[in-house]
Amino acid sequence: MPLISIETLDHDGSFNAWLAEPEGTPRGAIVVIQEIFGVNPGIRAKCDHWASLGYLGLAPDLFWRIQQGVELDPDVPEQFQEALALMQKLDQDRAIADIEACIRAARSRLPEGARVGAVGYCLGGRLAFMTAARTDVDASVGYYGVMLEALLGEKHAIARPLMLHIAGADHFVTPDKQALIHEGLDDHPRVTLYDYPGEDHGFATEAGDRRSEAAAQLADSRTEAFFAEHVG
Repeated sequence: MPLISIETLDHDGSFNAWLAEPEGTPRGAIVVIQEIFGVNPGIRAKCDHWASLGYLGLAPDLFWRIQQGVELDPDVPEQFQEALALMQKLDQDRAIADIEACIRAARSRLPEGARVGAVGYCLGGRLAFMTAARTDVDASVGYYGVMLEALLGEKHAIARPLMLHIAGADHFVTPDKQALIHEGLDDHPRVTLYDYPGEDHGFATEAGDRRSEAAAQLADSRTEAFFAEHVG
């Protein structure tokens, strides 16, 4: 059954998460944190990919308090604007609590001692940083996270490995912001940064106009090796 229900940490409700299961005993779990477009086919495909590599793949519906089951297409201008509006309404602190609930739900489905990683894109890239700083996730990866420069005050709370993929020509994360991210994190012992010169925001999406094949494959290969080392 691809959708599971997860209870919130404060027991004020429950939300759905897409679940992709591997064949046999999972080696660990990867929580896939959505873009502003919801748990759409691209995010579900990423869960399926992690399952093909032997992990549980889970993608929580983080917009559920605003609108359940959001699935938007970034290549449709009207839907892109709808997604931006949803992002403005999202309570990111509560989203982190929901991600933590998803991490706990993942652990309950794993063998004892198995680990959980988290990977996020766009908004999810920002939330991946926050997950690394605020939860006990075992490892995190953020792709072209937005507004990371505003989170640098939390860097001292990052105790487990974090990898960040930075799009060099990201029109949402301008060069001055990228410089602040590097200045704040280059010397952090648990953080690894990779730059992708000339690549724009969304380059690792599964399909559509934003995908840049070579950069996506390079970033994804780094992510897979990172999780193989730190999750299992």
